Amino acid sequence: MTAGVFSPTGLFVCFEGGEGGGKSTQSGLLRDWLETEGHTVVLTRQPGGTTVGQRVREIVLSPETGELSNRTEVLLYAADKAEHVDTVVLPALARGEVVITDRYVDSALAYQGAGRTEAVAEVEQVNRWATRDLRPHLTVVLDLEPQAGLGRFEERDRIEGESLEFHQRVRQAFLDMAAADPEHYLVLDARDTIESIHGQIRSRVASVLALRAGQFSA
Repeated sequence: MTAGVFSPTGLFVCFEGGEGGGKSTQSGLLRDWLETEGHTVVLTRQPGGTTVGQRVREIVLSPETGELSNRTEVLLYAADKAEHVDTVVLPALARGEVVITDRYVDSALAYQGAGRTEAVAEVEQVNRWATRDLRPHLTVVLDLEPQAGLGRFEERDRIEGESLEFHQRVRQAFLDMAAADPEHYLVLDARDTIESIHGQIRSRVASVLALRAGQFSA
């Protein structure tokens, strides 16, 4: 993975991980805490954080879509990210705000790359171009065994309905990415209590905010 671009303003936090790990819950709790600390926060998701993205989300997640070419799926997700970064993420960061996203490029590398057994380097090239190579300052991976996560859904969408082997490859991909760049990742056990997970996230985000404040004042 190349170094990438980190916004000099604002804070970009991403939540990643397999299905059923509690990303939506934890991203909402982080937003609430940051707002009590006086930060302006944009909470969003991929796919679906824009009007265009919502249309893409319907296509890629609806079981009614059926089979898609792997390349088509890669490009649809990348299109969502391009629109999302240009119209939501970068403008908010330029204003000095905190952006919290539920999924980002790592999901493409894990699901459309490792999960679909496509060449991860090619999937990354497409997605890095689509997102202007913008990287999160911190990515929180909520790790959970696929059997446990998938068991939390009564009905599954098009991606959740993939094989257990698919989701195992996805999980390992997230763990491998985090291990390769511990400075920008926090891996937590999603089986822990909501309160404990939130506390660990809050502590790490506070550290990142303090570090960035120090950089700005230097």
